[in-house]
Order: sequence, then structure tokens, then C-alpha cells
Amino acid sequence: MKIAVMGAGAVGCYYGGMLARAGHAVVLVGRPAHVAAVRRDGLRLETLHFDEHVRLEASTETAAVEGAELVLFCVKSTDTESAGETMRPHLPAGALVLTLQNGVDNATRLQAVLPQEVAATVVYVATEMAGPGHVKHHGRGELVIAPSSRSEEMAALLAAAGVPTQVSDNVVGALWAKLILNCAYNALSAITQLPYGRLSQGEGVQATMRDVVHECLAVAAAAGVTVPGDTWQAVQRIAETMPTQYSSTAQDLARGKRSEIDHLNGYVLRQGAALGVATPANRVLHTLVKLLEGKQAAA
Repeated sequence: MKIAVMGAGAVGCYYGGMLARAGHAVVLVGRPAHVAAVRRDGLRLETLHFDEHVRLEASTETAAVEGAELVLFCVKSTDTESAGETMRPHLPAGALVLTLQNGVDNATRLQAVLPQEVAATVVYVATEMAGPGHVKHHGRGELVIAPSSRSEEMAALLAAAGVPTQVSDNVVGALWAKLILNCAYNALSAITQLPYGRLSQGEGVQATMRDVVHECLAVAAAAGVTVPGDTWQAVQRIAETMPTQYSSTAQDLARGKRSEIDHLNGYVLRQGAALGVATPANRVLHTLVKLLEGKQAAA
């Protein structure tokens, strides 16, 4: 199957690399330095279980998605609509687009600009770009996909490639569960530039995270969303299963890039305001990250 990865960062490269390793025709759409390295040497896929160079296609042009039956849509939440617009002319009508992104509303936003089916997807993986053409995997890797006409087919394809995948009727709840994890860790990791394991042991961190989780759950409940599982246990498990991982927000700030904080703690802040739920802990974390972004932009 031809599979395209739109936005070949750490998440897209990990899953694209796994699919290419399983024999699929994968094309990565990414930045010039990364594309040049992949074309020259293949994608270095360094996981907990193997370290290999995987051969696959790479391009800086969105037109490279032409003919793809499956698209892993991995752009930043801030770029969802614009990336969807540029991709639209090149996709066949029967393609399925999976939104492997942070935040809870990307699938809805993308479906508004694409005629192809879009299925919201929850990603549980710890990865980083260790350099151009080199993705490093720190742990986990499972996906949860919303139902669509081809979700079961694609879930089986992903599972056969070594990516545990399930289709769920409550992906909105699962997206909120992931959002809450991000709200608990991302800003704190970004502000301190600490990985999850060290961060979680800091003075006052557990209490702060509990405040964030409590606010997020209150907003979700007000929105009529059922968040599955034991949320606090899931928060604690992140530090245990991904102790060396820095949040995507931390990685963005370290590189001087704009983060997705408006779609994480900022989203909870806006939803809370609309629903009459106070979110002071999320407000403080959102404000601090925005200040750091502004400081970098002015430097």
C-alpha cells in the first residue's frame, strides 16, 4: 500500500518507518535537511528493540502524497487547515487520513477542508528527532483510531507492522485522556527543560499536576465527555514508562519554535471559560509557555 506521512517529525517518522520496514511504499513529506538525509542514507529508526536504516521515499513537496491510500497526518495543530488545503488536490477519493496530532479537535478541523474520510487518532509514543534522518524511540507506540469505513482495515495493517492499534467508539474520550496527560506534563517539561522522570520528582510537581488534572476533568465533564480509565494513574505511568522523554513543547522551545500550547492547556482554558469552569493551574502554565515563546521571538 502507498502510505504518506504529512509532517515527517518524530511521530510521523516513527510510524512511517515501522510501516516501511513492514514492506509498504511510504513517502515522508518534511523539511529539506531531513528529506536530504533520508534520501541519502534512509531513515535511521532507533528503537528500544532495533537500530536500522529503513529505505523509503521523502519529499519536501505536498504533491508527493499523490495516490496514497493512507495518510498519517502529523503536522502541528497550528498548521492543520493550511496543510489540509495543500494536500487536498493530490489525494484519491477513497484515502483515509489519520490525525496523529496533539489536541482534541484536529480531525473536525481537517474534515472541514477535506472531502476524504478523516479519523481522529490517539497516539501514545515517546519519540524525538535525534538529527536529520534519525528518529529515536523512547517507549510505547500504540494507536487508537475512531471508526470509519476503513479503520478496521488500517488498524490490522498497522498491527501487522508492529504498531498495536485498536478502533474505539470513544475516541473523543481517549483524545481528552491524552490531552490531560499533555496538559500535566508538556508545559512543565518545557518551562524546566526536564524529562518526565526527573520532572515528576520535583518539589510541588505532583500537587500541581493534580490541580491540572482536576481542572481538565471538570471541563471534560461540563462538555459531556466521558474520559476513560484512571486518569491520575495514567499520569503517573507516563513518568514510569517514558522517564527520559522531553515533551514536544519542551522540544519546540529548545529549538526556538512555536509550540502547540494553545491547543493543550490553552484549549482547556478556552473551553473552561466557555463552560463556566475555572482553570487557574492551566492558565498559569499556558501563560508561562507563551511568555517563553515571546522571549525567544524577541531575542
